Amino acid sequence: MLLLRLSAQDLLALNSRRRMVPHLAARWKHFRKTDASLSERTAWAESLVELAKDLIAAGRGNVEMIVECGATVDEPENPSDQRLIDVVLAGHHPETHRPSFQLVELKRWSTVTRVEAATAQLVYVPGIREPKRHPALQLREYFELFTGHEGPLAGQLIECGGFTYLHNATDESVEPLLAVDAPMGPYARTYTKDRHDRLLADLRQHFAEEGGDSAAELLLRGLSLRNTSLLDAMIKSRGEDTVFALRGKQKEVAEDVVDRASLILDGPDQPGLVADERRAVFIITGGAGTGKSAVGLELKAEFEAAGRTVKYASGSRAFNGALKEHVGYGDKKFKESFTYFSNFVTPPEPPLDVLICDEAHRLRDRTTNRYLPAERQGTKPQVDELLDASRLTVFFLDGSQTVRPNEVGTVDLIEDAAKARGLVPARHELTDQYRCGGSDGYVRWVRDLLGLTGDEPRTWTPDGLMHVEVADSPEELERVIRTEFEAGASARMVAGFCWPWSKPRGKGKGRWLEADVRIGGWHQPWNADSTSWCEDKTVPPSKIWSVDPAGINQIGCVYTAQGLEWDWCGVIMGEDMVRRDGRWLFRRGKARKDAESGVKRVAVPGSFDPRLRGKKLSEEDFERCIRHAYHVLMTRASRATVLYSTDEETQAYLREVVGDVQIHGLRPTWDNLPPMAQVPHLPGPKGKRNRSGKKQKKKQSRPSSEQPPLF
Repeated sequence: MLLLRLSAQDLLALNSRRRMVPHLAARWKHFRKTDASLSERTAWAESLVELAKDLIAAGRGNVEMIVECGATVDEPENPSDQRLIDVVLAGHHPETHRPSFQLVELKRWSTVTRVEAATAQLVYVPGIREPKRHPALQLREYFELFTGHEGPLAGQLIECGGFTYLHNATDESVEPLLAVDAPMGPYARTYTKDRHDRLLADLRQHFAEEGGDSAAELLLRGLSLRNTSLLDAMIKSRGEDTVFALRGKQKEVAEDVVDRASLILDGPDQPGLVADERRAVFIITGGAGTGKSAVGLELKAEFEAAGRTVKYASGSRAFNGALKEHVGYGDKKFKESFTYFSNFVTPPEPPLDVLICDEAHRLRDRTTNRYLPAERQGTKPQVDELLDASRLTVFFLDGSQTVRPNEVGTVDLIEDAAKARGLVPARHELTDQYRCGGSDGYVRWVRDLLGLTGDEPRTWTPDGLMHVEVADSPEELERVIRTEFEAGASARMVAGFCWPWSKPRGKGKGRWLEADVRIGGWHQPWNADSTSWCEDKTVPPSKIWSVDPAGINQIGCVYTAQGLEWDWCGVIMGEDMVRRDGRWLFRRGKARKDAESGVKRVAVPGSFDPRLRGKKLSEEDFERCIRHAYHVLMTRASRATVLYSTDEETQAYLREVVGDVQIHGLRPTWDNLPPMAQVPHLPGPKGKRNRSGKKQKKKQSRPSSEQPPLF
């Protein structure tokens, strides 16, 4: 947990716009489930600003200030018990050039007195009834938490210390804190306003002038706020027993599932002589980026390593396609372990040991498909088919990602189906944010923006974790996204389903894509509505559009983006959702046939999603699906989202709620990232196809100085 990460100069810029304290208070309430007190708010407004000014005065305005930071992502049972250091200063040591950290306790105390017959470890503070411990004792505990063997800075070559800053006090007024019997250690320095010059000198001694972004990045990674992308982690883990290093609630969920499995499943090498009907069901909820797939894939790897029969099912063709074709190219066994909800009309015999159902919010009422034979059409609820298929069934779902009217997956649906079998599902909720730079504030802002919470969105506050901006035009959005992609980041452009979507035109290898997405003079194609390559094998099929480098040349939609992520994501809002008179209006589009080309074009702007065009679809369900679709699109990025609306009034509204975000050095372009964050995305396994679609020949190992290609 942390509330804010900005350089000293950026923090002062944010405070000058009166946005720092409201942002900190909102983050505080999210994590601690209670409002920040007036005393806490006053401390932020005074002490944080005072420390930032001192860093500027010392010529160290680029040092990063990480505010209200916990040393672990593991949450206590009581949110108010979270132990937070006021500030971690992050930079580089001017002599050793190692990452340099200072843990800071900020106190507004002006006077303290020694507790009678006690050492300087306990003091009285006017206005506080109970005696207080010397702040250095707190800092000692934080120092051990941050640098200990399980801390976020464990095993790193760093410089680390700490100090207490009482900017309202004099040496005389807090003499017990400075006495010879006060605690000692690298974290025990104490500064008052009488020692201001010494503070400035020590700040120069501990930090170089250059920015502290690399050091801050090191800490964020240690806190699991900068994670390897899901597909990169899968590629990296091939041949190993583990996929992800689960943290906090993720680990608790996985351990509970594994423990339950040991109670109901026979040993894989010693099957029971009599059929065992014991079963268990888990329902695990969590918003976008909370690590549902990470937990599911880790469970899959662990159960497979234990010799269990496991399938990983999903309702997303794009997600499954990316895993099969990008991560598992050429590995038949790996690919066969991934399947779809629709593949269990006939239950396996004997039942699977474990069935992991990712994106269970996409469950259908029935398994129906006009392309399937009658015997593969479902005759009972799809959730029942999944429960019949295995002894242990794990459902992962997010109610904010249902984007089709026939998607019925809810907690209540699964719970009722399980109880009808005499089973009481175990329930867990994942809350920590692992995408969007770990910025739960950004995810909450998106939900407010789209009207999913009922709260009016505040102006976006840059927090040093996630970046958002509004492009002036589709051309500018494309330029930003392409620039980052070509520099080394993963990036894609996506849009609301607001234009007709043509099948590839022509025949054979030369089939080509129509530029359906048309905004003024800017025209681009949707990703190929095809299972095979197009345009002489330079345009990837839809199932790997998200990971093939050539996918940068097409626009994706919610159906090809759901479950996936990129560093940068450009999101085009069409006129299916527009802002009028302080509220959102939702529109259905109409098409016309172009006389010259015979291709469908927009006649009336709005939604062209064929799944939302049924006459029986209520306005409420239509609006819900549109909101959820944009929620999915706006939460695909791990570093930055670029927004643009084709509607003038909506574009003006986006500018209003995003506000001025061009704070010094905060835009996470590839060139602005510290070197340790410039990690190219991994290529698929050997033998994967290149951009031309031809199988690559085996090459000699790449020199270590050379970067591997993107994806």
